[in-house]
Amino acid sequence: MSDDKTPIVLVVEDETLLLQAITTKLQLNNIRTVSCISGVQALDYLKSITEVPDAIWLDYYLRDMNGLEFMQHLKSNPAWSKIPVLVVSNSASSDKVHSMLALGVRKYLLKAEYRLDEIVEMLIDFINHPLEPEIS
Repeated sequence: MSDDKTPIVLVVEDETLLLQAITTKLQLNNIRTVSCISGVQALDYLKSITEVPDAIWLDYYLRDMNGLEFMQHLKSNPAWSKIPVLVVSNSASSDKVHSMLALGVRKYLLKAEYRLDEIVEMLIDFINHPLEPEIS
């Protein structure tokens, strides 16, 4: 966790309004956020810092890459490979979910099944009490 004990979450979401809603909700819960609208932007951010975020909120479908591609990049760097990742997506085929969990995703949620408040609560609990991989 960051030096001042305020967790930092990297939010990777290409829908601008949803990105703003997520970051606002996280900030209201005393979580610092870094917003990225693409996988490339998120990876460039990670390359530019020395302290990794406490968690990553990842939309599976981004304009420049999908969640599998992002996770493969993430796992290729030892400094990033331990960052807990929460995937929030519009779809969850069994193969996709299992592939993501195999790459180290800690939790995979369907957007339609949860309110933003619920996902934020899960993320906070997730940062404070890391969970084993699970499908919701």
